Amino acid sequence: MRTRHTSRTRAAVVGAALALTLAACGGGSDDTPDVEVAESPEFEAGTTMAEIAERGTMTIGTKFDQPGFGLLNLEDVPEGFDVEVAKIIAGAMGVAEDDITWEETPSDIREQVIEDGAVDMVVATYTINEERAERITFAGPYYVAGQMLMVNADNEDITSPEDLASNPDAKVCSVTGSTPAENIQQYLANPDQLVLFDVYDKCADALSNGQVDVVTTDNVILAGFVSESDGEFKLVGEQFTEEPYGIGIEKGDVAFCEFINETLQENEDAYLEAWEATAGQVEGAETPELPEPAPCA
Repeated sequence: MRTRHTSRTRAAVVGAALALTLAACGGGSDDTPDVEVAESPEFEAGTTMAEIAERGTMTIGTKFDQPGFGLLNLEDVPEGFDVEVAKIIAGAMGVAEDDITWEETPSDIREQVIEDGAVDMVVATYTINEERAERITFAGPYYVAGQMLMVNADNEDITSPEDLASNPDAKVCSVTGSTPAENIQQYLANPDQLVLFDVYDKCADALSNGQVDVVTTDNVILAGFVSESDGEFKLVGEQFTEEPYGIGIEKGDVAFCEFINETLQENEDAYLEAWEATAGQVEGAETPELPEPAPCA
């Protein structure tokens, strides 16, 4: 298994401190479910599945800074729910985890790496929306999250997104190219309130050292940061969006999209086991139901 960084983050350092019991490369945690790898699978000639099965390798984009979903471990390898979902799909094409190259894909480059052919697919807390679907095709959704706010534990001023306008000096951190960064703008008193980084680790650091007052992204991601903050951070308010996570692939590859959807539906037990071994370890995480997939286009 190989890991490629598009930009070096401090996720590897954070991974050393996190207590989440997540999948590890080359055998992994005892709690990580084994992924079934198909032997000599056959696919229609000319399809993406046939091409991948023939070469026996994959390059998959994911994030390296998302506790519970995609975070580098002590061996500098990503682990989490997104990683395990990707392994299930790869295994159905006969690709074992040791034959996967993981490409770091922060929010602002996900469409680009798919369009460039740098990856076979992206599984990276990737919200399905119309703008992105103009450039790539989404399989799924495989999970539905919701946006929330994270603040320091002693912050009593911000309890909902509506409080941001009445606290115009409050700085709100999110990630460039992300859906949460777009969603939060309608609640701000002025554009200067929004601070953007390339990865969420930097937002968490900025919250810790007082550079920002709020971090906003999806609830499950924030819950991971809260659970590992030793009481420093807390979530406030209710989720105020729905964020269906999809798997990004080349635009118009309907056959591959349908294969991914069918694979997940046929491996729901493995999907649930993957959740319980990764994001499900975060305090307060609820076991999801695998959503019905949307039509491929």
